[in-house]
Amino acid sequence: MSKKFYICTAIAYVNGVPHLGHAMEFIEADAIARYKRMMGFDVRFSIGTDEYGVKLFNTAKEQGIAPQEMADMNSAVFRSLKEVLGLSFDDFIRTTDQKRHWPACRKIWKKLRDAGDIYEKEYQGLYCEGCETFMAAHELVEGKCPNHKKAPTLVKEKNYFFRLSKYTEPIRKLIDSGELKIVPEIRKTEFMALLEQGLQDVSFSRPREVLPWGVEVPDDSTQVMYVWCDALTNYISSLGYGESEKGSAAFQKYWPCDVQVIGKDILRHHAGIWQGMLLSAGIPNSRAIFVHGFIGHNGEKMSKTLGNVVDPIEVAQKYGTDALRYYLLREVATGHDGDFSDELFIERFNSDLANNLGNLVNRVHTLVTRNKITDFTFDQGHQEYEAKVHELWKKYVADMDQFDLHEGVHHAWRLVDFANKKMEDEKPWSTLKINPPAARATLCNLLEILRHISILISPFIPATSAKIRQQLGLPAAIDSKEENGWGVVKNWTRLGEASIIFPRIE
Repeated sequence: MSKKFYICTAIAYVNGVPHLGHAMEFIEADAIARYKRMMGFDVRFSIGTDEYGVKLFNTAKEQGIAPQEMADMNSAVFRSLKEVLGLSFDDFIRTTDQKRHWPACRKIWKKLRDAGDIYEKEYQGLYCEGCETFMAAHELVEGKCPNHKKAPTLVKEKNYFFRLSKYTEPIRKLIDSGELKIVPEIRKTEFMALLEQGLQDVSFSRPREVLPWGVEVPDDSTQVMYVWCDALTNYISSLGYGESEKGSAAFQKYWPCDVQVIGKDILRHHAGIWQGMLLSAGIPNSRAIFVHGFIGHNGEKMSKTLGNVVDPIEVAQKYGTDALRYYLLREVATGHDGDFSDELFIERFNSDLANNLGNLVNRVHTLVTRNKITDFTFDQGHQEYEAKVHELWKKYVADMDQFDLHEGVHHAWRLVDFANKKMEDEKPWSTLKINPPAARATLCNLLEILRHISILISPFIPATSAKIRQQLGLPAAIDSKEENGWGVVKNWTRLGEASIIFPRIE
């Protein structure tokens, strides 16, 4: 039986349409999910939309439409990213889903309450609408939220609170023991510093008279759940946690989550609030949190004010889904901030995709078909090729198992570069005239290298992988049982039709 692997992203807030940061997160999670499937895991991959809270309620009011109408409209755009970005998620959860999500919210609230971790008090605090978070004075920069550059609002109201402070030490132990991994290390260090200050109890509800848009608190119709209580629960509502006392078969099979992919600005919510909720409710904790940075545009922070926001849908439709996926995975170092450079995007497209990869496939295919080579055996002059494949597979798996997608892409391209160098060094187009057996051996070895490249790149640029495999005469879909050894395909007799994979951008 296959080992299970559950991966989910932070659910996107729907007061606006997708931006490049959303695309990066979804693509990173998709690459991990595809890699795990390729390695034989039974993968469950979930994304969704966060639809409650002050921001959406106020934005809808400003635009003169009902909150549900805005949620429906923008959620549909996020769902459409499955085709636009080539995503392979298995489930799309919405927090306004009263059949799937609300029962899980009510169930976990009662678990927290029964554990003695929900209490009511009068509260006064600084509330950042952009973060949907109450902030301490020491977290502000010159009196403003460091993420949204706006002064928070002083709010005084009677709310229910979650006793998060109780779980500071248990969460620290989870991280110290390695039961909960935070990747990369720099983000772990940041969160451990926050734990040193001690986690604070957090507001878990808002008065309905202030915010009528939310999930009603069990046994108190005057309050709605605070957005983080409701939103974080999506990771288990997606699995049917609310269906019964033990949860659905999917919940029992796939939970705990093997990795949650999130942005660095919400690490404290996922490593703090969410893990505290799980501990309080007696639910196993997440196993890993993969944290990505922010992405700018041409060296500047993206903002509507500057007018430099990159629309990922527009880029994918203009240049192709795999071109966008490749750029984000290649250029943004794992866990760090990155930049979308228009100039570098075109350069990467033409150099790495059109020339280094696309031209390699075309040259090998042309020489094999033009010279009617059909005896694909890999037993001549293959030692150097095979050694390079073995070396890069070993490094690739080691880095991909640690979610280092950036290095994974580089390992795949090191094999592309190796193949191009062998093509130039051995010049099969020339040796075909004077030493046909040597030229045939070179081309067959290069075909086998291309087979390995098609597997290595499949988590990152899956459509391109499928196109290459079709040209090689192999099934487009990669069977997880397809061996990564040398010369293991025994029924390889002819190539498919040639096509240009990446036409150059002029």
